Amino acid sequence: MIDALTIAVGATALALAAWCGFAAYRDEPTKDWHFIGMALVSLLGIVQLVVGIVQLAGGHTPDKGTALFLAYLIGAAACVPGTGFMSLSERTRWGSATVAAGAVVLAVLEVRLFDIWGGGNG
Repeated sequence: MIDALTIAVGATALALAAWCGFAAYRDEPTKDWHFIGMALVSLLGIVQLVVGIVQLAGGHTPDKGTALFLAYLIGAAACVPGTGFMSLSERTRWGSATVAAGAVVLAVLEVRLFDIWGGGNG
């Protein structure tokens, strides 16, 4: 995997978590600007998914196994879009809190993806 991409996804996920967490603290639902942030993080996740699949197709193998790597990769790509859709049905502060929690989960998934791939060896 590309380490810089993994760091970018994790960092933007944490920024989104802080932003939506602050909105939840202020008793605000997710707004259009939050969805733009979610779109950016989701786009990075999809790029990471494509890069991961291309690297697997090119013969690179994760240290901890291909099936585990693919499961985490797909989960990471789906995490923020899933919580974003959930926040649409919960138009209170809890919608923002849901997105914040999903973004934190994505950051943790990125750490795990880094470890599964080989921790900087690829």
